[in-house]
Amino acid sequence: MKIAEVGKKSLWEGFFSNLQDKTFLQSWGWGEFHEKMGHKIWRLGVYDGQKLTSVVLAVKIKARRGTYLLVQHNTAVSEELIKELKKIALAEGCAFIRMAPLLARDKEHQALFKKIGFRTSPMHANAYEATWRLDITPSEEELLREMRKSTRYLVNQAKKNQELSVSQSNSLMDADLYQKLNLKVAKYQKFTPFSSESVKNEFEIFNKDGQALFFFGKYKEEIIASALVVFWSGVGFYHQAALDPAYHKLPMAYLLQWEAIREAKKRGCKLYDFWGYVDPKSRHPWAGPTLFKMGFGGSASEYLKTQDLPLTWKYWPVYLFEMLRKIKRGL
Repeated sequence: MKIAEVGKKSLWEGFFSNLQDKTFLQSWGWGEFHEKMGHKIWRLGVYDGQKLTSVVLAVKIKARRGTYLLVQHNTAVSEELIKELKKIALAEGCAFIRMAPLLARDKEHQALFKKIGFRTSPMHANAYEATWRLDITPSEEELLREMRKSTRYLVNQAKKNQELSVSQSNSLMDADLYQKLNLKVAKYQKFTPFSSESVKNEFEIFNKDGQALFFFGKYKEEIIASALVVFWSGVGFYHQAALDPAYHKLPMAYLLQWEAIREAKKRGCKLYDFWGYVDPKSRHPWAGPTLFKMGFGGSASEYLKTQDLPLTWKYWPVYLFEMLRKIKRGL
């Protein structure tokens, strides 16, 4: 086994072409996004001889609460890889490594991470630990038929409503339209949204390869819903979205979601990732949105919870701070 940095975009992106479990948080573009945000990155490849067997995007994050090495949605892990990540992290002054892997939430993987020295993180690393996915290879008629009855009804009602419409945009200037609504929703629902810089950088990076679109839902020409969807490696990702709470009784969200799914099909995507899933019967803030997503059909995928590998004593004040914040939020 050999670990070395991967310098070719085609080699990196090609690795994911046949993988089922993957997200754009391991894409070449996501590395460019982090660089644009001012973060230092490493694109590491694990080789068995000349064969590339896995890749990992590692990002150095400097936060007020501490500096750490972040790895999101990697599809493999080994003790050799962790040794290399520890070497990088310590050289960069990181207090810990935070990893949110796309590995099954089973006893085998839990035991592996525990053996290496990881512990379950109090945070979810800004990446989901479970998601809801839909196979979109069937025809539109079949997809509609497999929806929950109420969801199908609302999609059809929205399609008939001439006062509702959905448009698409690949213009960076429209990031401001999206963010205006996003900030309004964040203020109403009392959560911290992605920054305008983050939204613009994400869209710009993926849009240059034709992999991102803004969707805008309008009621009487007023924008009341919007979404940023990323299309990468055969999957459509419903990554960010906002709906004006004053219009929540209109079926706009159903129409916008359906149009995003249709666009993913047109682009040849086989899967649609609704980006995030929790128990819909829980008190989690995502419980309502999860129930909405489930109405379109599909199935849940659950992965190992985010893991932390402490490297210095500076990890423990971070752990305590994040644990108290988690308790305060009721998560």
